[in-house]
Amino acid sequence: MRCAYQILIAGRVQGVAFRYHMMKKAKEYNITGFVRNLSDGRVEAILNGADQDLQKLLNWCKVGPDLASVKQLDILKIEPANYIEFSIVKDA
Repeated sequence: MRCAYQILIAGRVQGVAFRYHMMKKAKEYNITGFVRNLSDGRVEAILNGADQDLQKLLNWCKVGPDLASVKQLDILKIEPANYIEFSIVKDA
């Protein structure tokens, strides 16, 4: 079953290659959508995919790459959208 989430990740998540590593993981799990930095220091992502694959990526987001320090992960279930791939987009 296809699902979608908007997630907001807070902590030390900018300047630690979080978006790059998230893009690699999303592609590994066949998830589409995007990730971007927000001006308040958080990272935002829109994730579309099979629920079991999304859960794998959400679990990874709780920790992130080696240099990251995730303090908070807010998850909102949203309507799926038709993204072709997963990409890093311009900062908000």
